[in-house]
Amino acid sequence: HQEEILMKNFLLLFGLFFGLISSTHAQWEPDTRLTNDSSFSYTSFNNKCIAANGAIVHAVWHDFRDGNFEIYYKRSQDGGKSWEPDTRLTNNSGVSDFPSVSVSGSLVNVIWADCRDGNWEIYYKRSTDGGTNWGPDTRLTNNSAASQFPASSVSDSVVSVVWQDCRDGNFEIYYKRSPDGGLSWGPDVRLINNSAFSGYPSVSTSGSLVIVVWEDNRNGCPEIYFKRSTDGGLSWELAARLTNDMANSFSPSVSASGSLVHVVWFDQRDGNSEIYYKRSPDAGVSWGTDTRLTNDAAESAFPSVAASVSGVHVVWADGRDGNLEIYYKHSPDGGLSWETDLRLTNDAASSFDASVAVSGSAVHALWQDNRDGNFEIYYKRNPAGNRITGIGNDTPGTPKEFALEQNYPNPFNPSTVIGFTIEGSGFVSLKVYDVVGREVATLINEELHSGNYRASFDANGLAGGVYFYSLTTGSQTQVRKMVLMK
Repeated sequence: HQEEILMKNFLLLFGLFFGLISSTHAQWEPDTRLTNDSSFSYTSFNNKCIAANGAIVHAVWHDFRDGNFEIYYKRSQDGGKSWEPDTRLTNNSGVSDFPSVSVSGSLVNVIWADCRDGNWEIYYKRSTDGGTNWGPDTRLTNNSAASQFPASSVSDSVVSVVWQDCRDGNFEIYYKRSPDGGLSWGPDVRLINNSAFSGYPSVSTSGSLVIVVWEDNRNGCPEIYFKRSTDGGLSWELAARLTNDMANSFSPSVSASGSLVHVVWFDQRDGNSEIYYKRSPDAGVSWGTDTRLTNDAAESAFPSVAASVSGVHVVWADGRDGNLEIYYKHSPDGGLSWETDLRLTNDAASSFDASVAVSGSAVHALWQDNRDGNFEIYYKRNPAGNRITGIGNDTPGTPKEFALEQNYPNPFNPSTVIGFTIEGSGFVSLKVYDVVGREVATLINEELHSGNYRASFDANGLAGGVYFYSLTTGSQTQVRKMVLMK
């Protein structure tokens, strides 16, 4: 009877919570033009050109204003409301292009491809004070062949870099890591070995998990492959094929949050290019089915994905309106379900090569746009994301409330989503324990900023009974119960 009462209370709470969510309408603010010069400014088509940590947002691109392409950087310290002047990061007579930025605390990492040495090499630059000052350029590769299209990710002080490299006679995927925030670098690591083209990689890290995805032609047409490391890039498991169809699968993007891994790409299996998605609930051990995210007669291409405990966010270029526009799609439950497509841009010119980043409850998008007669860098933000209205007290620095959002675990639906709102910033721990106090899952264990969050809990494999989930923010702790009957 007690467990039945608990279930009824949770169902009531879930109903209240769902009502609050459905009445909340996320608002994207107007487009913001970040560059203003008579030359071309380009984002990177397959890599992350935007990153955010708390209220600081970092953007990178390559720019021709100096008579050759150089890497530029721009920063906002108020969550994207206003932006500081452009900062030129490179200065040489060769071409520098296709940058990628990643951030961990005050460490900002920028990588790009550079031909100052007579052939394409991968270069790196870092800031240890959040983008105020920058160290010297560091050359990461040194061979007579082309090293291009780099991507980066960082977890604590471990920086991971991937790129495509033809030193072996054909393009292969290479990896390099720094264990100390870019101070020193390990050797180049060749991740794959086949006679076909492998390129356009994307990388994401979550703790000691490193996931790399790329486009691979070993099967006769481009397919999406992935490879993972569970020890921060020190060793690697075998590559695995993620797509399997007779058409072309191009340009993947990956984002990992906890043990959830999200991959998007564009695929021609439907007769035209559409955006597809695939998820792993267990850090890449197993993968769900391909999910088609778009469905229109025009081309949808070059997606970018960013995930956090608050959801999964995807942007891409789409021609359904007669010209290329930037579209956005959101999953509030870790990729299990998806909301409708949302058009972010609306002008007669082309908008494409978008990147997306998320920090707390805010979502940031960056792309290149030629509405001004030449390509410029544009930015758009949703400061509240798909924000939840909190339940409970408004005491600063404490959780407002947290509750089961998507059913309670039961034999027919062993997954649930726990949603919560916090005020202020701090280290947050969300864990699940059994009735005797043994920890069965860690859903969140990281620094979070003020906002609304969701975390998925999978009760597959657990015995029936009562479980407790505990949310700790600083010295504040709240404990709730859930029931799993078998």
